[in-house]
Amino acid sequence: MSLLIIGATGTLGRQIVRRAIDEGYSVKCLVRNLRKAYFLKEWGAELVYGDLSLPETLPLSLKDTTAIIDASTARPSDAYNAEVIDLQGKVALIEAAKVAKIDRFIFFSVLNGRNYSEVPLIDLKIKIEEYLKQSDIDYTIFYLGGFFQGLISQYAIPILEKQPIWITSEATNINYIDTSDVAKFTLRSLVLKETERKEFPLVGLKPWNSKEIIQLCERLSGQPAKITQIPLSLLILLKTITGFFEWGINVSERLAFAEVLSTGNSFTAEMK
Repeated sequence: MSLLIIGATGTLGRQIVRRAIDEGYSVKCLVRNLRKAYFLKEWGAELVYGDLSLPETLPLSLKDTTAIIDASTARPSDAYNAEVIDLQGKVALIEAAKVAKIDRFIFFSVLNGRNYSEVPLIDLKIKIEEYLKQSDIDYTIFYLGGFFQGLISQYAIPILEKQPIWITSEATNINYIDTSDVAKFTLRSLVLKETERKEFPLVGLKPWNSKEIIQLCERLSGQPAKITQIPLSLLILLKTITGFFEWGINVSERLAFAEVLSTGNSFTAEMK
């Protein structure tokens, strides 16, 4: 089986690439910057140029591909609106996959995302879910809450370097999961008929909130955290202000997502 992995240089994508190679899959990675992705080639992956913002670059990358694993998302630093990647680009990818007769399409979305469809980034995910379901491609959709790996830069490193940690007063519970476990489930799903055209939550065993994570980091590091609380009202104000400017749209959309994470609602689920 030959895999094309989108978003291969990201936190999740690189774990999927590494495990797929270890399991003997033929792996291609769609990348915009060949130099930055060179480490994937050293692991044994084939690098193919492609850009979701340029749909004409996609069809050639699908040659001799059995399955697509899409772990990509727009970056805050991108010069264009997230919709260019997370909606228009992914619609183009699905259409190209239909023409190429791809056997399976793996997509990652947001856990409990339909409760927050007013958030632009989540709404884009939902739209692609629906587009994929209406296609004739056999898909599997995994719903994710958060990755343990993201907590390192958010909490652990600032505590070790005695830098401030910015949190809101609300305590949102999130079932974080290790990206290596996500990679394991993802690749296993490719060989299970029961996962075709199905959706599954992928979550850790225990829900964590920011205060619990900080306490754990303090205990492991042996030093106290410098905590600065941000009023939720300030977060909303910043989202509104940045949304007025074209250069701030991507920032505004991510602040809207951060606002959801600060409401105190839980991003949890049970894996069945």
